[in-house]
Amino acid sequence: MFGSLADKLAGVFDRLRGKGFLNEDDINSALRDIRIALIEADVAIPAIKELMARVKERALGQEVFKSVSPGQMVAKFVHDEIAAFLGESAPLSFRANSPFSYIFIGLQGAGKTTSVAKVAKYLTQHRNVMTASLDVYRPAAQEQLAVLSESIGVKSLPVEKNQKPLEIVDRAIAFARKENIDIILFDTAGRLHVDNEMMQELVFVHKKISAVETLLVLDSLMGQEAVNTARAFGDQVPLTGLIFTRADGDARGGAVLSARFATGCPVKFLGTGEHVNKLELFDSGRIADQILGMGDVIKFVEAAEKLASDDAAKKLQKRMEKGFFNLHDMLIQLEASMQEGSFSDILSSGFLGKGATEMLESNDSKLIVKRNIALIKSMTPKERTNHKILNASRRRRIAFGAGQTVAELNRFIKTFETLQTLIKRTSKGKGLGILNMFNSARR
Repeated sequence: MFGSLADKLAGVFDRLRGKGFLNEDDINSALRDIRIALIEADVAIPAIKELMARVKERALGQEVFKSVSPGQMVAKFVHDEIAAFLGESAPLSFRANSPFSYIFIGLQGAGKTTSVAKVAKYLTQHRNVMTASLDVYRPAAQEQLAVLSESIGVKSLPVEKNQKPLEIVDRAIAFARKENIDIILFDTAGRLHVDNEMMQELVFVHKKISAVETLLVLDSLMGQEAVNTARAFGDQVPLTGLIFTRADGDARGGAVLSARFATGCPVKFLGTGEHVNKLELFDSGRIADQILGMGDVIKFVEAAEKLASDDAAKKLQKRMEKGFFNLHDMLIQLEASMQEGSFSDILSSGFLGKGATEMLESNDSKLIVKRNIALIKSMTPKERTNHKILNASRRRRIAFGAGQTVAELNRFIKTFETLQTLIKRTSKGKGLGILNMFNSARR
């Protein structure tokens, strides 16, 4: 859904890559480009203004001059502010006294009926659910919901002709009590928000239902129009959440940001296809990753921030600049990773390449890290400084002292040598950036 926006933002950050630091002109230029990318993604102008103000406030602070690199740091600012802008994930609300109701509202063709079935399937993992259609206007709308409900093993209110929506509400509640149903999902008729008569009917239905959740279903392709739609419905009934359909399509992403800004309501779900299984819980952090397309960069910056404040890391930086990294350095970092995980975060970010990732995967549990620490502590200071002197007799002594086998020691030495080689390559300008991370962290 955010592919086009992600491409444009990546171009902005690429242009900052070569700069050693950022001044205010650089920041203003970058924010102007980001603003244009958001406008092209059909994000509402008021939402863009607020988002850019947040990013600029952070970028002009001291944080930026202690960053990994300007482009990466601005990317992280934008990522964090978009995630905060989208809000925290909010689970559906449940009430103690059942049956309680969720009501689905929205424009014609937004995908409400399919969304009702998807949410019903999601809820059946924990609750006894039924569906009920209040759409007496669209031909076969009630039958459509009945068929979808049957396909997922969920009860639906039997269809009776010539009933009004308020009458159907009464019948649904009575049916749910008789069948020991926990939750009723009400599918309302699609309506144009300028249709006063239909909107008034929605107000009456909502009041009669006393809904726990009032979920506005929006099409991701709407763009800025999502703002007008969300406000029109929100003016009539109190919204508690948003659901976006067709999130798997080529939407530019503006609808999600715009409607969230306009209503202040959390986004509950994303519909990612027509099938009833195609429903995702909304995760603002994951969506921010998707918008920027820079998950590894964000993880790398966060790990760098941890290490930059660590005295041991600063000492390690000076050694790594010269290509030095021995088993004593490894011991310091393994012990640090047991407390914060910062060194392993650097490895797992992918910035040191496949070899370092494989090393991490072979030492990814605290138990194995503890065993590797024990191996190093069984060595003499001379052996930690120069592991090349580890002959067969020394290896037997070290393994015995750590309560392990020589084969386990050999495997550990091999993974250590992989990391040592990568660090030496990095110090000569052949690696993927860990030294730049330490250097920029000092500024």
